[in-house]
Amino acid sequence: MPIISLLTIKGNMTYNVLKKIIRNRKLYLWCLVFGVFNLCSSQTKVILDTDFDSDVDDVQALGMLHSYQAAGKIDLIGVVVTSDDSYSYKAVSAINTYYGSPNTPIGYLKKQKDTSNFSKYTKQVSIEFSHRISSSEEIQESSKLYRKLLSESNDSSVVIVTIGHLTSLQNLLQSKGDDISPLDGEQLIYQKVKKWLCMGGTYPQGKEANFYRPDPESTIYCIANWKKEVVFCGWEVGNQILTGGNYLKDNIDVHNPIYRSYELFNNFAGRPAWDQVAVMLLDKKISSSIFDVNTNGYVSIKKDGSNQWHSGKKKTNKNHAYVSIKRNISPKVIAKTIDDLIVVIQVR
Repeated sequence: MPIISLLTIKGNMTYNVLKKIIRNRKLYLWCLVFGVFNLCSSQTKVILDTDFDSDVDDVQALGMLHSYQAAGKIDLIGVVVTSDDSYSYKAVSAINTYYGSPNTPIGYLKKQKDTSNFSKYTKQVSIEFSHRISSSEEIQESSKLYRKLLSESNDSSVVIVTIGHLTSLQNLLQSKGDDISPLDGEQLIYQKVKKWLCMGGTYPQGKEANFYRPDPESTIYCIANWKKEVVFCGWEVGNQILTGGNYLKDNIDVHNPIYRSYELFNNFAGRPAWDQVAVMLLDKKISSSIFDVNTNGYVSIKKDGSNQWHSGKKKTNKNHAYVSIKRNISPKVIAKTIDDLIVVIQVR
């Protein structure tokens, strides 16, 4: 065979092989992009609304969300800080930064009469750990951030998790159409929110801090005007689950701001996981094996912020439920599950 023909054949073969490689690489890249897009679109979008000041359970709850995000289970699209502690939003920013999410949007409840630093940990954490926020002027007002995040989300795609009092949520509900969205707050919620997970109240009845202190009027308003699904996590559930003890101390990185927060709060003496229960509900596979969801009834709120579950009764536009621990589940097992979420998470 002539050399020129042989070279031509080999050249054509090489060309065809290269073309196939390029085609396959394009296919691979397309599949990769498509897969990432599908992963992002399938993740539950979450807004956390936290008081992040007087207790330390908010800190672990935020850490759990970063753990779920690292595992691809959720997309934490923003944190609303409903607090009158002057360092609360900075401490949130420090934890977000530590977990590789320095740009996670943070909103703050502004125009409060008085703010001060009364938390045992927020000032120290915000000073000792790096973050990008130096003033509340650099971040949006809480209801404005709510509106922005919801307006940018797909319909029925957002889960709101509240682990503090409900002033910011009330402000969202009462907000009017603006340059962010022509929809008012109730319309935005109805269109964009899938579910509300609320740490608040005592079930079947009682009086709990998030509902009565410092703003019981916001509790009354929110529960009266909320028309989508809401699942309540009562004080009596988290009170049985003690986290943040020696197990967490011995296994978490000492350079983690969560370690520092528990050290400052009570030196790892343990603390009930009130807020963490609400976050756990985002993991349906785990939470369904731990908690019963009671749907046969609805919640009412009195003027003082106390609540009552009306079992066996229904009310228009009230899609209410509350959780309880399954009888065969030990609170110690739940506590270790929660602590492990903080222990195993890898810093990005």
